[in-house]
Amino acid sequence: MFDLETKELQISPFLVFFIINAVQVGIGVLGFQRVIMKSAGNDSWMVVLAAGMMVSFIIWLMYLLLNRHQKDIVQIQKDIFGKWVGSFISLIWIIYWLLIGIVTLRNYIEIVEVWMFPTINIYMFSLIFIILVYYCVSGGFRVVTGLSFLGVCIPFYLFFTFLFPIEFAHFRNLLPIWNHSIKDITFSIKDMIIGYLGFSTLLMYYPYIKHPKKSQKWAHLGNLLTMVIYLFILIITIGFFSEKQVSRQIWATLSLWKIVEMPFVERFEYIGITSWALIILPNICLSVWASTKGIQKIFNLKPKRVVIVILSILFCVTVAVQGREDIALLSKTMSLIGLCLGFIYVPLLTLISFLLSKMRRGKFEKGT
Repeated sequence: MFDLETKELQISPFLVFFIINAVQVGIGVLGFQRVIMKSAGNDSWMVVLAAGMMVSFIIWLMYLLLNRHQKDIVQIQKDIFGKWVGSFISLIWIIYWLLIGIVTLRNYIEIVEVWMFPTINIYMFSLIFIILVYYCVSGGFRVVTGLSFLGVCIPFYLFFTFLFPIEFAHFRNLLPIWNHSIKDITFSIKDMIIGYLGFSTLLMYYPYIKHPKKSQKWAHLGNLLTMVIYLFILIITIGFFSEKQVSRQIWATLSLWKIVEMPFVERFEYIGITSWALIILPNICLSVWASTKGIQKIFNLKPKRVVIVILSILFCVTVAVQGREDIALLSKTMSLIGLCLGFIYVPLLTLISFLLSKMRRGKFEKGT
């Protein structure tokens, strides 16, 4: 059964920590190094920190907006812009969240195809994964939250395996510090922010949090954990590979697993990629849930029908996208929409909301 907005079905504030981290840590962790080191090189660790702080600032702005209205983004936009304009902008958010799910699933399938099973049946793999997503999303937001909790805790052991390459790392590669221009650092920050995207689903599930104002610190801590994970993996990558080697690694994080040696397993990347499914599953589920809930609120449709339509679109687009170029184009489109919505539109909407609130307060004081 699909959840209703009742107090009994709300989640505790601390669980936002797991939701934020679960939606940020996905496919991007496996190959972000090549993208940001292209411009910033060994100074990329500064880029990770700067991007994380910028995302934390946007989360703070989101809470300013949400705490003022005590509603989700669909209702807020209807209040500010009216029914038609507000609903149109909400559709853009819905398309963006759906794109997150599509890009995450398609990139994961590509990794499985390249690293494990070159002859994998994409149609069957996508269908099985989407059935699993439907099962989780149809359980309601609390089930999606529980999946996010498990998706952070259970596969966390994977990050300890990145300690193996330290034996062969040369951390002098981090020196000299600040040997790249501000322009290069800025371009890298833009590319790095893409790795943090997905946190905007907070705008949709805010009403499902008990005492939502108390959840703000947990949202920031979830983002902080994401930043630490990115920083940890990046520093090891810089120490283990040269810059030229990283430029040839599409999935540098997976390449680090090649050095892992255990008595009971020869190819640890097989275990890592398989375990990563539990990391991307809540990522996709939360994106699908946000899209479903948004359409339900705009058109007042039954959520069961909406989620079937959403997952059908996800399936069709996933299997239709073929080849690295098409996947890269889809990822780039999603990233561009996410950057515009998160880092341009959200601050602008927060400012408009503040000004309207101030104007209404002024009129009320004059009236009294």
